[in-house]
Amino acid sequence: MPRLAGTEPTVVATPPHAPSQKKLIVLVDMDMVLCDFESYFLEKYREKYPTEPYVPLEERCQFYIREQYATIRQDLSVKCREIYCAEGFFLNIPEIPGAVASVKELSNMENVEVFICTSPLIGNYRYCVREKYEWVENHFGSDWSSKVIITADKTVINGHLLIDDRPHVRGAMKHPSWKHILFNACHNNKMTFPESKRRLENWLNGEWRGLISEFKKKHLIE
Repeated sequence: MPRLAGTEPTVVATPPHAPSQKKLIVLVDMDMVLCDFESYFLEKYREKYPTEPYVPLEERCQFYIREQYATIRQDLSVKCREIYCAEGFFLNIPEIPGAVASVKELSNMENVEVFICTSPLIGNYRYCVREKYEWVENHFGSDWSSKVIITADKTVINGHLLIDDRPHVRGAMKHPSWKHILFNACHNNKMTFPESKRRLENWLNGEWRGLISEFKKKHLIE
């Protein structure tokens, strides 16, 4: 989950069992994978602080929004937090184009199990956690609430793949069970990585289908 410095211990987690030999377990992040956090933040920031400097999306280059705004002026980091800590912020973030339909299709694939794996905003959990569940129910349906995993440490969650926009997902486990697939976002699209780091550009071009097929074969899941 991008931009929220200071995510700490796990707030809520319903981890799946260890990866099955018969099903490919895919963990999907929310912010900047399902939800367009960055665009919505910028919209709300400019509404509330129309005279303050801001960072255009094409100039975003750090994972945490607060940290990049603090390089402009230190007090702007506090203003950033006021935006995404507000009640209703997480509930009303718009969908990344094609995300919901693609993840539903992914979930309906044979021998694939999908979980939504996202980090909480410590200090705003009374809004953030509840609104993340509500967002999922509003966009996917109430039955998907059982597929939500909210944790500050994704390395302890079992799976085969983690689709996440964070460039480096670290935690207690040095070698997580999953392979990290980096989802393209404004803050990471100019970064360079080794060829071994797989990227997913978007949900609309269908690239993800080939990726899933490849990993099903790799794990002998047919």
